[in-house]
Amino acid sequence: MVMSQTDLEAQIQQKIDFKTKPAGSLGMLEHIAFQIANVQQTLSPELSKPHIVVFAGSHGIAKEGVSAYPAEVTAQMVLNFLNGGAAINVFARQHEIELVILDAGVDFVFENDKKPVDAKVGFGTQSFLAAEAMTAEQCAECFTSGAAIVKDIRETGCNVIGFGEMGIGNTSSAAVIMSKLLDLPIAECVGKGTGLDATQLENKLSVLQNALTFHEQVGNDPMQILRTFGGFEIAMMCGAMLEAHRQNMIVLVDGFIASVAFLAAFKMNNKIIENAVFCHQSDEKGHRLLLQKLNANPVLQLNMRLGEGTGCAVAYPLIKSAVAFFNEMASFDSAQVSQKTA
Repeated sequence: MVMSQTDLEAQIQQKIDFKTKPAGSLGMLEHIAFQIANVQQTLSPELSKPHIVVFAGSHGIAKEGVSAYPAEVTAQMVLNFLNGGAAINVFARQHEIELVILDAGVDFVFENDKKPVDAKVGFGTQSFLAAEAMTAEQCAECFTSGAAIVKDIRETGCNVIGFGEMGIGNTSSAAVIMSKLLDLPIAECVGKGTGLDATQLENKLSVLQNALTFHEQVGNDPMQILRTFGGFEIAMMCGAMLEAHRQNMIVLVDGFIASVAFLAAFKMNNKIIENAVFCHQSDEKGHRLLLQKLNANPVLQLNMRLGEGTGCAVAYPLIKSAVAFFNEMASFDSAQVSQKTA
């Protein structure tokens, strides 16, 4: 006899409630356990072969003075990832997460023995201050490549995948995409990014406002918005997230840029929210508002704003803890513990 969705959800909740603890006392861990069991349609969920993919791409908008760092830092940081020296490398090693570094469109030719996964769509996007960031064909290629990398990862037995990024200028791209997708003033979406001072932040806001004016004919279609303002890594991450949902994987969402890629994916298929765990609330200004708009509760709030998937890696042990208590903690009956009397 096939169990109905309602019956399964009731059994999942009952299993949580009858653990040897006061009802609700494990807080958000209970919600995460319920979500993962529900996604996997089982009373014995598991997390297997976790991966984090870091999508890297160069941005033409970086030439407009919107970042505290020069554009070449994107390629330099990819090399740092490949050499194991970045924060995401440290946290992924610590928590035994497989790390994949992917070149979605970095303005650099990687020639060493250690190379990122090659999914290069181009050598960086155009500056969207006076042109579309990418062509329709390039945007479509991003989605195809993003789906392909997730399919390959799924075939390893992975059922939980995190999404991170690297791209100088990508908080500018993400802020404009958020503004367009949610019909919000750009000022509510723009933050300090890599650490701008007040004058630099004012310039960033001015550049992005001018870009929106230049592209005022762009509507609310997610693909058109991504093509006009996106980075190759943001568009590819969006396609990858949609594929992860098609593969019924647990989708770990990192900070501001990853959440904007998720927002675009959500606008294309709102059921993706069922699989998503929002790992942290970034210190980037627009992220808290974006999470509110998605009715999303982040696992952590550590004032992080690094990107790279670091929020996914740091939150992962807590997500494992949610599954562990659900599977391993005794019930009142099995432990012969009396329940509350009133």
